Order: sequence, then C-alpha cells, then structure tokens
Amino acid sequence: MTVLTPPPPVATAPPPAPPTPAPAPPPARPGLALAGAAVCVLAAVLIGFAAGLTIVGHLQHTRDQQVAYDELRKQLALGTAPVGQRTYDNKPLAMGSPVALLRIPALGLNEVVAEGTTSGVLMSGPGHRRDTAMPGQPGTSVIMGRQWGYGSPFGAVHKLPPGAEIELTTGQGRAVYRVLDVRHPGDKLPATLGQGQGRLTLITASGAPYTPSGLLRVDAELTSPIQPAPARSGVISPAEEALKGESGAWLAVFLWCQALFIASLLAVWAHRVWGRWQTWISAVPVLTALGLAVASAATRLLPNLL
Repeated sequence: MTVLTPPPPVATAPPPAPPTPAPAPPPARPGLALAGAAVCVLAAVLIGFAAGLTIVGHLQHTRDQQVAYDELRKQLALGTAPVGQRTYDNKPLAMGSPVALLRIPALGLNEVVAEGTTSGVLMSGPGHRRDTAMPGQPGTSVIMGRQWGYGSPFGAVHKLPPGAEIELTTGQGRAVYRVLDVRHPGDKLPATLGQGQGRLTLITASGAPYTPSGLLRVDAELTSPIQPAPARSGVISPAEEALKGESGAWLAVFLWCQALFIASLLAVWAHRVWGRWQTWISAVPVLTALGLAVASAATRLLPNLL
C-alpha cells in the first residue's frame, strides 16, 4: 500500500510594507512670506537703482539719443524742426521733443538736445531750458546736461578751454559759439548782452560723483549770424530749474512699488509650492525689470543734473 505524502509548503514572500506617508508640508507662515517679499523688493530696488544710474542708464541714453537723432534729422529734412516753443503747425511743443543737435569738437561730443530740463527729460540727453532763447537767437540760450548718470553727456564740459567752438544745428540752421570761460559759484558774471547779441550757457552739476554740491557753467558767445526769435513764455515749473527733482514722480514710484511687492509675494509663494530653481528662473527677470522701473521712477525725484 502506497502512502501519499503532501508536497512541502511553498515559501511565499512576505506582504509588502505599507507605503510611508509623505511628510506633511510645513505650516504656512505669513510673517516669513512677507519678510521674504520685503527682501526681494529691497534687493530688486537697490540693484535696479545702481544699474539705472550706471550701465542700464547709459544704454537707455544711447537708445534714446538714436531715436531722437532720427526724429530730428527727419524734421530738418522736411523743414518742420521747431524754432520756438510751438511747432510748425502752431501746437505747443511737447516736453522731450528734439530741438537741436549739439556738437563740441574739442570733447568729441555729439548730442541731441530736447525741449525741457526736468529730471525725466535729462535722462535721455541734454535739455533746453524753455524760458530762454533757442540756440542761434538773440539773448541767452541755456542748455542743461547730467554730469554723471545716464550717459554723463556734460561730464567733461569743465575741460573746455577758452576759444573752443560749440555748434548747434536747429531748424534755423547752424549756430556757432565760442567759449568764453568755465564759471563756478562765486565767479564773476559775464558782461551784459547788447542788442542783437547771443550767448550760450551750458549748465551741469559740480562736486563728488552722484553727490552734487553746486553748479558749473560754461559761457560762450554767438559768432554766427543772429536768427529771428519768435515770442516765448517766461514761465517754467520748479522741476525744470537746476538741481531740482520732479515731485510728480511719486505716483509712478508708488504704483511700480506695488507691482514689485505683488510679484515678490508671488515669487515667495512659488518657491514653496513649485521649487527653488524653477522660481529663480522665472522670477528673477520679472523682479529685475520691475526693480529697474521703480529705480527709473525714483531717479526722477533726484536732482536733474545728477
């Protein structure tokens, strides 16, 4: 009689362990998010401010000058370049409109001069003070320019020797001036102009870089034939005077700061839910652009000859 034995039991793998639950995300800390956003705002503004007065400001000046030169050249070719405070079709000349091409061979300087002398206008290049004569016309024509920031167009005018020529091309033709002297605060004023005479005064800041302490002037007498002058207004705003800022720029500063703060909050939130590198790649260009916008608006509050 054959006895059947049962087969040996087959070894089975133990059941898999239950998955370890993912750690719960840390609780939200609004105070930390606000602190991170504030740090982002401060860093973006400081970087934008430094860049705006140096590298980015110089690039902006170069770009604005090229656009203004193309516009002025077209107007000169068409005979529509302004010769006073009104356009050829008798409309008020807008602030920032190109009015003259300034050339100083001794300094290698070629700049388009815009109408107006506010801080915003002088970011793009030299500006003509609106309550003074246009270049080439009888009376004193005043042109202001920055000493250090935004291309520093008048950074070397203190080196102009007596007798150097200054040329200005306007809708009335080419006006030539001869430098009389460089004038500092307290120096003797030039002689009073006679009937039918013209003078040019270049004005910029003096003092340590980015900390203006006074004004520097270059006086030059008109040597080319005098041009007729249309009637002009003798009223300008306080923001157009030397070493003044634009108080009206506060609104732009406030709005850009709001946009920057909101973007910073979004960047902090994205860092928590999205990841570090993804957030940095996406947020840095946005924060930098907004920081530059805030800095540009804030620069208009500073002295216009900075």
